[in-house]
Amino acid sequence: MLSFQRNIGLVGQAAILPIAALGKYSLFVFETLRRLFFPPVSLKLLLQQITFIGNRSFFIICFAGMLVGGMFGLQTGELMRIFGAESMLGAATGFALSKELAPIVGSLLATGRAGAAMAAQIASMRINEQIDAMRVMAVNPYWYLVVPRVAAAMICMPILTAAFVFCGVCAAFLVAVAFFNVDVGLFFEKLRMIVEIRFVVQGMIKGCAFGFVFATVCCYKGFFARGGAKGVGRATTEAVVISFVTILVSNFFLSYTQSDTE
Repeated sequence: MLSFQRNIGLVGQAAILPIAALGKYSLFVFETLRRLFFPPVSLKLLLQQITFIGNRSFFIICFAGMLVGGMFGLQTGELMRIFGAESMLGAATGFALSKELAPIVGSLLATGRAGAAMAAQIASMRINEQIDAMRVMAVNPYWYLVVPRVAAAMICMPILTAAFVFCGVCAAFLVAVAFFNVDVGLFFEKLRMIVEIRFVVQGMIKGCAFGFVFATVCCYKGFFARGGAKGVGRATTEAVVISFVTILVSNFFLSYTQSDTE
């Protein structure tokens, strides 16, 4: 009987902990959004984070976009060659990049590079009691640490998504011309006919949403880290993993919502 009660208690605890964590994260996001406007975010801190998230991620995003676009172009070209539709290679690549691949892959890369650093930096400050020192000095840690990072991620990710799409389409163009002998004019004509501006805008909106997701999750895990040096590593790992899963889940619902509006 005692063993049964103990097992029931463990099951109940396992069910309550995620719900409690979700509630705590929701309060964290609410406080972040409130401090996003009152008082206004510091321009100096915002520019520092834009440089860190955007400028330092730009080249890896562009490089990844070229690789993904080239790889997708090769695989799609082989398939379309069977049907004699190689001219559609650019349209298929542009459509896939703008709607799905660019916001997802770009956000995952940004999470691995910038998001992990956010979690580690804030977690180190929490472990060293620097966040508590800020409160003593009447400096709100949400306004100083979290808000600039979240705002910068939401600003940078749409731009990085557009850069990913551009580089991917350029790589697909090179593959189409070099490996499948696609006419240059026909490539761009099909691309313009299939890929509409609103598809790119939808991808940028996704990028903005994913930037908000990974920035808030990584800051949250760092903000409430504990356990010394091991806690910093644990918070960083959990932040990246949870951000990856949340981005993929939220992408499903965003894609469903966008498909309903078309």
